[in-house]
Amino acid sequence: MDKAELPNHPIFNVVADAAAELSTDAYVIGGFVRDLVLKRPSKDIDIVCVGDGIALAAMVAQKLPHKPKVSIFKNFGTAMLRADEWEVEFVGARKESYREHSRKPEVEQGTLDDDLKRRDFTINALGISLNKQNYGELIDEFDGIKDMKRKVIRTPLEPGITFSDDPLRMMRAIRFASQLGFDIDPDTFDAISDNKERIKIVSQERITDELNKIILSPTPSYGFKLLFVSGLLEIIFPKMTELQGVETINGNSHKDNFYHTLQVLDNVAEVSDDLWLRWAAIMHDIAKPDTKRYSPKVGWTFHGHEDRGARMVPKLFKDLKLPLNEHMKFVQKLVKLHLRPIALVKETVTDSAIRRLLFEAGDDVEALMALCRADITSKNDNKVKRYLQNFDKVEKRLVEVEESDKLRNFQPVITGEVIMETFGLKPSKTVGELKEVLTEAILEGKVRNEFDEAFAFLLEKGKERGLRQGHSSNNN
Repeated sequence: MDKAELPNHPIFNVVADAAAELSTDAYVIGGFVRDLVLKRPSKDIDIVCVGDGIALAAMVAQKLPHKPKVSIFKNFGTAMLRADEWEVEFVGARKESYREHSRKPEVEQGTLDDDLKRRDFTINALGISLNKQNYGELIDEFDGIKDMKRKVIRTPLEPGITFSDDPLRMMRAIRFASQLGFDIDPDTFDAISDNKERIKIVSQERITDELNKIILSPTPSYGFKLLFVSGLLEIIFPKMTELQGVETINGNSHKDNFYHTLQVLDNVAEVSDDLWLRWAAIMHDIAKPDTKRYSPKVGWTFHGHEDRGARMVPKLFKDLKLPLNEHMKFVQKLVKLHLRPIALVKETVTDSAIRRLLFEAGDDVEALMALCRADITSKNDNKVKRYLQNFDKVEKRLVEVEESDKLRNFQPVITGEVIMETFGLKPSKTVGELKEVLTEAILEGKVRNEFDEAFAFLLEKGKERGLRQGHSSNNN
């Protein structure tokens, strides 16, 4: 049996000593061992003992110099403590059985062999002994090391049973494949397709947690293609699958917006780890199926897909159980504005257009530009190069106008309160219209956003509407 080189940290020897005192066998199990072999960083250590995991955790805490607090989760029979930068979880070896309509197992005490069998994939069914007689020995009953070398995700037991018992494992298989760049064993993948409907018994929160991990993987398109081909994507995110396909009329075809979206997502992933910018990439064209039209004169159009898509974002976030907070508003804003910089590229860049973009995008203008650059997916290299050079010009103008006008997140110096006081008005449509006229004038460069100049403009516009100035002397 091979030996494994454990990190040089006292926690492992302390666990070994505590297990010996309690006359129990203890092992490092699962993801920590996998990541150790793959040389990936990991801060979570799972300890399995053939006995009482909570008692082992308590003794380990007593033996550690800093006497860490032990958190006990009696319902799960687990305990957890912190050792420096590591989070160490203890549990007794167990075996599990499942009922048809639940992914929550019935658990009873078991052997190490039982515990390894219940693991989701062979690469996670690895152990390292912490016992005095064979300390550091690698336990690999299901050829997990071989599968790691082959870069394959495979279940330890019959995959149909594995996925039927706990359908979330189907998402986890695809997530690990996407994170590690591994293939999924053909029999394992077929079992995902065969059991895809079982995903419906899993909570949306758990599904979305795995989906976010796929989105954050190095090349997220790989995970999405696996979700799509397996049939899972149609169930968990049907709006995205509607993007797939090409329609042709009179020899005119549009591009496949599903695969375009995946390319945009990968392009964003190359420049940013921001989960929400990646979600903006996923949703930027989400309304194209709903806005698709064919015109004999101009071919295929998707007019207004950016506005329709922005209106769809809150419901999509709600359905996916994503947070309905500033992250949702960020994605909504980028979906709404993602065509603006492209439109600027196609024409002479006016200061007015730049001001509007700065005003509407605010602090998210850099993220918007990153999305727009990612959205250039033409196979024509010259076209891509030309667009990106034009984006360079737009970004340069954004910096110049921002420095001179300070328009990012700007608010007109004349507030609604000033307008009401000036003309003796109550909150009304007229107040909103005057504020809008003033904002437009500032964005067009007709008026500087300074009080005296803006106030004089306000008086002029009020006079055109038959409004008389009241106590103007109190406004300065």
